[in-house]
Amino acid sequence: MGRRDVFHWAIRLLVVCVIGSVSTPAKADVKKYQFDIQVKNVSRLCHAKPIVTVNGMFPGPTIYVREGDRLLINVTNHAQYNMSIHWHGLKQYRNGWADGPAYITQCPVQTGQSYTYDFNVTGQRGTLWWHAHILWLRATVYGAIVIMPKQGTAYPFPQPDFEFNLVLGEWWNDDVEDVVKQGNKLGLPPKMSDAHTINGKPGPLFPCSEKHTYAIEVESGKNYLLRIVNAALNDELFFAVAGHNMTVVEIDAVYTKPFSTDAILIAPGQTTNVLVRANQVPGRYFMAARPFMDAPVSVDNKTATAILQYKNIPNTVIPNLPQLPALNDTAFALSYNAKLRSLNSPRFPANVPLKVDRRLFYTIGLGINPCPTCQNGTQLTASLNNITFVMPQVGLLQAHYFSLKGVFTTDFPDQPPTPFNYTGAPLTANLQTTQSKHPRLSKIVFNSTVELVLQDTNLLSVESHPFHLHGYNFFVVGTGVRNFDPKKDPAKFNLVDPPERNTVGVPTGGWTAIRFRADNPGVWFMHCHLELHTGWGLKTAFVVEDGPGPEYSILPPPKDLPPC
Repeated sequence: MGRRDVFHWAIRLLVVCVIGSVSTPAKADVKKYQFDIQVKNVSRLCHAKPIVTVNGMFPGPTIYVREGDRLLINVTNHAQYNMSIHWHGLKQYRNGWADGPAYITQCPVQTGQSYTYDFNVTGQRGTLWWHAHILWLRATVYGAIVIMPKQGTAYPFPQPDFEFNLVLGEWWNDDVEDVVKQGNKLGLPPKMSDAHTINGKPGPLFPCSEKHTYAIEVESGKNYLLRIVNAALNDELFFAVAGHNMTVVEIDAVYTKPFSTDAILIAPGQTTNVLVRANQVPGRYFMAARPFMDAPVSVDNKTATAILQYKNIPNTVIPNLPQLPALNDTAFALSYNAKLRSLNSPRFPANVPLKVDRRLFYTIGLGINPCPTCQNGTQLTASLNNITFVMPQVGLLQAHYFSLKGVFTTDFPDQPPTPFNYTGAPLTANLQTTQSKHPRLSKIVFNSTVELVLQDTNLLSVESHPFHLHGYNFFVVGTGVRNFDPKKDPAKFNLVDPPERNTVGVPTGGWTAIRFRADNPGVWFMHCHLELHTGWGLKTAFVVEDGPGPEYSILPPPKDLPPC
């Protein structure tokens, strides 16, 4: 698998196009991909089962593109489930029709139907990824996106000799949708995954997995870029390479100030690029991924492994395991995230909004709501500002664009209904959340600057939550433990070179402050990237109004937009 990745990458570097490309030296390319959604039998951990895939591949194909290119990805659905695909981290300027979250920017592609996602890759380069954005289908429907810099543009770090993609995931022995249905029937979390995976393979620490181990071959003295994606559904993960330090150079397709570390922390939805130099005694070394969880929550605490193997070393050599941080190593998590800084160079400036037009404060909470059809008569739920998001039956972007009435309201509150000691003793009474007939969204003035503070709470339990905002990057200007103090904490914000991301972890029992300029009109989803919590309603959306004139307004919908 590793050699195949290198071969494919070499072919792309030589040809600089894919099948169906229209390529001229002076103009951007048009890259075309065909995604056939099809069911395939796959075996892992001594269990075989049918899974939903793209083109029969697990993980799915890597999309290779250059900054400035146009992508045409035709998705044809041959599976029994409705499907939509999100191009995670692509900004989709004025073009929410290509963003992908089901019932937010489109209705899903039904069985037997097709839809072409047509979008430009503008002003972005680095590692992103794509995944199904309906039900829990992203458990197997996912893959990497590699955006190369424009032709003739170098990386702002030492040029690697080779690159490898490492996509971290989770595996269930049972059918994932059946597992979720069973959990919903009980009103409880579904059973946790049976393994973590690296490029779809759990590694030799699991049964029946010797042949299901991803390996890369390296040569002494050479420099390697590892493009790491966390595609797991519910687990933040530590990742390390035995015996080798890593230099972090990019997060979420944004260059960072380089720093060396022996392990990284990566939340679901995030990407991290690291440089690794093959400077150790030639041998075989495990690359390993295992969860981080510093709250009283059950987690699949199993270690996925892949192998970094020096050239000419026989497979009989037993690899060394890296020293990963402990499962609940909060100090490492906080310290690692504090090291992340935007490059903020003349070529790659950090344009942090210094003046704020709109301040939002959202509390993150778990709750318990009545559920007559559930086994215990109640179900676990989740909320922002005590509001559990209700999914619509038509796409919110269509409703906004065509001014359809009765689909959503724009009265999502800027503050929680009742202030309280958010991170004090666990609150176990009065845990019911508000559920409206229609989703409640927040309207944002075009080109205004927004500061959003996300505050974890101890409703049932504190927990770390990775939040993803569609359509935008944002700057993580501040983070802290316990309650956000609006008088003291803003003085400590980093407004010079904060990390720029599309997905950020809100620390357990703490808060995170982000800023962004609302210069992309449309309806943009914001949600916890733990699939469990998203399903429970830990999500909302922003309606960013059109700007002055057509060039600052939402593009018209494509003719093949799936019907509702």
